[in-house]
Amino acid sequence: MTEIIKFSSLLLIIFLSGCKSVDQVQTSFYEKYSEENDHRTDSIRTNGNVGGSFAQSAGFDKGLDAYIQGDFKTAYSEWFPLAERGDVDAQFNLGLMYKNGQGVTQDDKQAVSWYRKAAEQGHVAGQSNLGAMYLSGQGVSQDDKQAIHWFSKAAVQGLANAQYALGVMYQKGQGVTQDDKQAVYWYLKAAEQGFADAQSNLGLMYQNGQGVTQDDKQAAHWYRQAAEQRFARAQTNLGFMYKNGEGVPLDEEQAVYWYRQAAEQGYAIAQTNLGWMYENGEGVPLDEEQAVYWYRQEAEQGYARAQTNLGWMYENGKGVPLDEKQAVHWYRQAAEQGYAIAQTNLGWMYENGEGVPLDEEQAVYWYRQAAEQGYARAQTNLGLMYKNGEGVPLDEEQAVYWYRQAAEQGYARAQTNLGLMYENGKGVPQDEEQAIYWYRKAVEQGYARAQTYLGEVYEFGKGVPLDEKQAVYWYRQAAEQGYARAQTNLGLMYKNGKGVPLDEEQAVYWYRQAAEQGYARAQTNLGWMYENGKGVPLDEEQAVHWYRQAAEQGFARAQTNLGWMYESGKGVPQDEEQAVHWYRQAAEQGYARAQTNLGWMYQEGIGLLDDWKQAVHWYRQAAEQGFARAQTNLGLMYKNGEGVPLDEEQAVYWYRQAAEQGYARAQTNLGLMYENGKGVPQDEEQAIYWYRKAVEQGDGRAQRYLRWMCPKIGCK
Repeated sequence: MTEIIKFSSLLLIIFLSGCKSVDQVQTSFYEKYSEENDHRTDSIRTNGNVGGSFAQSAGFDKGLDAYIQGDFKTAYSEWFPLAERGDVDAQFNLGLMYKNGQGVTQDDKQAVSWYRKAAEQGHVAGQSNLGAMYLSGQGVSQDDKQAIHWFSKAAVQGLANAQYALGVMYQKGQGVTQDDKQAVYWYLKAAEQGFADAQSNLGLMYQNGQGVTQDDKQAAHWYRQAAEQRFARAQTNLGFMYKNGEGVPLDEEQAVYWYRQAAEQGYAIAQTNLGWMYENGEGVPLDEEQAVYWYRQEAEQGYARAQTNLGWMYENGKGVPLDEKQAVHWYRQAAEQGYAIAQTNLGWMYENGEGVPLDEEQAVYWYRQAAEQGYARAQTNLGLMYKNGEGVPLDEEQAVYWYRQAAEQGYARAQTNLGLMYENGKGVPQDEEQAIYWYRKAVEQGYARAQTYLGEVYEFGKGVPLDEKQAVYWYRQAAEQGYARAQTNLGLMYKNGKGVPLDEEQAVYWYRQAAEQGYARAQTNLGWMYENGKGVPLDEEQAVHWYRQAAEQGFARAQTNLGWMYESGKGVPQDEEQAVHWYRQAAEQGYARAQTNLGWMYQEGIGLLDDWKQAVHWYRQAAEQGFARAQTNLGLMYKNGEGVPLDEEQAVYWYRQAAEQGYARAQTNLGLMYENGKGVPQDEEQAIYWYRKAVEQGDGRAQRYLRWMCPKIGCK
């Protein structure tokens, strides 16, 4: 199964980039200008119409009254003749009416015509709105330089809308050379007039150090100015500053307050951030149902990040009943928008058959979509699919490629996987120094699996001088994070007194930590400690309990041990058929000790009918793996012609394989073959040599043979 991490903690990241702010601004240029100017028509009349007659003034006011009452046709009929005679306010207002289709058929070209007439007379709102028409290409060919021209004219007259628009265009380099300092200049002009969009963008410039010296306090100041005007984006950013203690004291309750202000206006990013605060109990009591509520608000608006979070809540049954199909639904909604986290999570659902039929090819598809965007977790998962040949042909070089892509971004899991490929020479030439390099990269981030592998490197002296104390150090670092493999390794170091004083109680402690997480190797080791009364009182029932926990996970050593407990009636009623069952489970996985035990059961007819051919089969399976007891037993089958044709040379061959590993029974048997000239030329010196080898290990049979031979030949 691909290791995966869901990353809900990343969901607090707000898209504070300048581009985000700019994009939000651009789509609303005209609305902002026309709304602002609509409110200014009366004041424009007062300030404009220089040199007009009383009759003109009366006509303008009559048009204004009609406009306010919604009688746009009368307003138009009053203002049109004034505009024709050059009344700048009337010209601007006609432009506004054509733009909005009020009292006339909507006509952007006519709007541009009237805005231009007003603008050319210096009408500040006319200049600004004409700039907006050029920027959007409404009623005229789109022309950023003309937009800059008209915004500049309005900006120097002090119109905040235009100053803000000019700041945006400098920040984007649209119609002008990109210039953050000029952007800041114009944002500041508008911000000082209380223009919330500009205040928010100015805060962003300070936060990112664009065009100004980076200054979180100034960023927070300007966000606050806009936030207090109920500007949702600034409220969200101010919440973020409080959440992280940037420019203000860290205050999660204040973060929640500002997120809520924006969220209740329907601002999607704030809704997700508020959901995250509820999910994690930060600044508010933990409330997963409220988290789901806020995630759903944004998700239903089509926002990918919230859809991903909502999917995660369904997948894990947090705040809603667990529902993997709903999780897949929301992940897919976000994934189809190209959101990499969702694509990765959807791939994981396909890989594991959760909420969808298991489909490794679909898993690979979605991992690849995210990986090609540079998303490290997906790159790592895709690498693992290539390594295991799941959903793609097995390709270790491709695995290395994708691991490296993620590792070079500093992703610890990928760094560890890449180190393992170097250690084992998979997809790259074997290189222990490179393995250690990548393990250390991950270790610097406190990644427990890498700490464990680094400990193993030191324990076995792979690429570094053997150093059991360093091994213990790294095992402990990972073990204290709860990493089961490290806990098991640390337990083994205590059991054997390697790098630490021998301490069987500490061994049991660490085995238990891992065993209670379901780690099969630790469960087996803990069972052995109970079986043998090491570090705990001897308790065969507890031994059986822990062996069974691991055996049911398919762990071959535990299956073998459990088989032995059944065979010998230790901790359970004796049951030879159950013994055979568990030996077979392990033997079929290629576990040599179980194969040997199963061979013995066949040879002796214990728990099943005797079958020497089957005995030979299983002995051979284990013998070819170098398991000395099986080699000895197989030699004996050849010597006696049981299950195979009698063949003393083959008997000698297999005895020798085991004897050279120091297995005393094989050494004695080999000595006997030399003494009697069976399968080898008779050679009493060789016989004595092998008997002595066995005697050194306390083999009683060899002692008897040696005592019998020495008087005959005068050996010492």
